[in-house]
Amino acid sequence: MLFFINLPGFETPKEKTQARELANLELQLDLLNKKMNEAEVVLHEIADRDNNLYRVYFEANPIPDEQRKAGFGGINRYKDLEGFDNSSLIVSSNKRLDILTKQIVVQSKSLDEIAIMAEEKEELLAAIPAIQPVNNEDLTRMASGYGYRTDPFTKARKFHFGMDFTAPRGTPVYASGDGTVTRADNSASGYGNHIRIEHGFGYESLYAHLYKYNVKRGYKVKRGDLIGFVGSTGRSEAPHLHYEVFKDGERINPINFYYGNLSPEEFADILKKSQAENQSLD
Repeated sequence: MLFFINLPGFETPKEKTQARELANLELQLDLLNKKMNEAEVVLHEIADRDNNLYRVYFEANPIPDEQRKAGFGGINRYKDLEGFDNSSLIVSSNKRLDILTKQIVVQSKSLDEIAIMAEEKEELLAAIPAIQPVNNEDLTRMASGYGYRTDPFTKARKFHFGMDFTAPRGTPVYASGDGTVTRADNSASGYGNHIRIEHGFGYESLYAHLYKYNVKRGYKVKRGDLIGFVGSTGRSEAPHLHYEVFKDGERINPINFYYGNLSPEEFADILKKSQAENQSLD
């Protein structure tokens, strides 16, 4: 008959195995916490760039810290992990892992939103009427700008809603932004042969007094595409392009949109000329 005596300091093979397994689990838990520390640092840096760079650039509200780092309310999610020797360590690690997972989900959704905004921003930048519709080397002069001018026919002082570019008949006219041609006809009073381009995002451009067209209604155009040629049709005193820009249905000053193809010196020169209160050509 065999007897096992439970002596202090004496471990059975089973206890030794359990002790090794427990030590291994503690080591793995410690490694997991170190990895979570690293992940938290990386995630913090991404969140900082997200709030202070990406979302600022795309004019989006930053995500508050309380939303990024929110815990979990309600019932005790970790009740099943209580009652063990290392319960506090296990519960703490699980809480960190759950919060970290939630932060990653929040950040992932934010980056998806940023990607959409970036795509829309690219479309917006292409759509804005950002170039002068007639090349500088083709201009005889910048005849008249946006503002009060003298009407060439009545000699009365009235508001001129566009810009007049004097150029020889047949000078190429270019689309100032990506968009769709909505009109290419002469049925609008005073404009003669004219083209309207709908750019999206509330922008529209108009090109009037043309000699002839190079596009038709419904054409898709890119910025810089040849759309027509300078003429003197409609209510016009001499060959020139009358150019207008609309935002949300309201005429705005086209001078603000020539950053796409003018140097600072050229822009300063045309700005000075456009502000002179002279006689318009239409």
